[in-house]
Amino acid sequence: MLRIDDQLQLQSLVPVVERLFEVSGQKILNLRRTWNPAKGSPVFTVQGVYTSRGWTEWTQGFQFGSAVIQYDVSGEKEFLAIGREGTLREMPRHVSHVGVHDHGFNTMSTCGNLLRLVRETKIPYDEWEKNFYELAIKVSGAVQAARWTDIGENQGYIYSFNGPHSLFADTVRSLRVLAVAHQLGHVLMGEKDRRISLLERLLQHAETTARFNVYFGEGRDSFDVRGRVAHESIFNTNDGSYRCPSTQQGYSPFSTWTRGLAWILLGYAEELEFLAALPKDELAPFGGSEKILSAFRTVARAAADFYIKYSPTDGIPYWDTGAPGLSKLGNYLDRPAEPFNDFEPVDSSAAAIAAQGLIRLGNSLVSVGEKGSGESYLRAGLAVASRVLQEPYLSSDPNHQGLILHSVYHRPNGWDFVPQGKKIPCGESTMWGDYHALELGLLILRMAKNDPYYTFFLK
Repeated sequence: MLRIDDQLQLQSLVPVVERLFEVSGQKILNLRRTWNPAKGSPVFTVQGVYTSRGWTEWTQGFQFGSAVIQYDVSGEKEFLAIGREGTLREMPRHVSHVGVHDHGFNTMSTCGNLLRLVRETKIPYDEWEKNFYELAIKVSGAVQAARWTDIGENQGYIYSFNGPHSLFADTVRSLRVLAVAHQLGHVLMGEKDRRISLLERLLQHAETTARFNVYFGEGRDSFDVRGRVAHESIFNTNDGSYRCPSTQQGYSPFSTWTRGLAWILLGYAEELEFLAALPKDELAPFGGSEKILSAFRTVARAAADFYIKYSPTDGIPYWDTGAPGLSKLGNYLDRPAEPFNDFEPVDSSAAAIAAQGLIRLGNSLVSVGEKGSGESYLRAGLAVASRVLQEPYLSSDPNHQGLILHSVYHRPNGWDFVPQGKKIPCGESTMWGDYHALELGLLILRMAKNDPYYTFFLK
């Protein structure tokens, strides 16, 4: 179980985060010098060198989004140029990509971050540049929302690249593109010029995900454990009925793939912030602000509590809570994670994602008067951050292109590199792990310095 240090202060992490960005700048420049765009998107490292893996191009935005965040923190224009040029050159095809559920990853990491910098006046204002980012977000949000499976009773979900029968936990974090597209006044135009609300689709998808991918240990879920997450839910597309849990990257449908858990935790936590910032009349047609925010808090808290309970003491989880080799590690939850063990890999990317979710959930609860529980989640997030942003997870080797070590991509498919002399994957990085470490660092820095709070949505 994660041990929370009550003495850990936000300010004490500033040197840690500053070093993170010092190291990350070198990594971004290294990748730019060596990466061949013809290979597609960099996904994960093999012996310290970023390579691609054909599935989808869901990591492209993280490549250039990392450079944008690096500029945000450092002010070095070279990184802004990398982010801008990469976005203009590589991202348009992603904006109109009808085959994936990853628009919130790709588009918001790039166009979303760049639009934010324009609005924060960290980029000299240019009307055409602003319009470019806004149009990309609008189109991307509508394309994502169009991947819709109706399950009846005014419910449905954005289906995964597996097809209309498949609902992924990951997609909750990708809802951010629908949120901002809605804020920009956009709608999805359907048959007979039907205007489909992107906010409504966001809420419906989130409700369906909470109902079927997250377990609460009561009612329909009385057989299960509160906060457990199934990576995938399967539906009968003929009548919309739920069939069963499944997984693509986890060990089993009845265990928890920890990166899926982290996506749920961060996705609901940051959407809480977004929904709380909306005028209450916008949520009135969907049940009202109080009801919706309460439901989102319930999901985020359940996921957070599960993460805290089923992580090692330092908050770095193993890749799946049911992974069979964990039994050989003894009381592994009573000590820090062991990335170099012989049985099961850890997943540092899940930690980087979850840490941000814990911090945002904590801040959200404090803002509504739940100071005690809010500060507890905040301290939990800081505890995870203090570990994952330093050695042995921070990669200070200038020859290694990855930033955060001991990240795992697809254990069941055997895609992750196992070093010679080792029995499990270790010592490698993933593009999403690196990017989310930088998002986490940016959030911590802004909070510590009382700078404008970092959010994905328009303020």
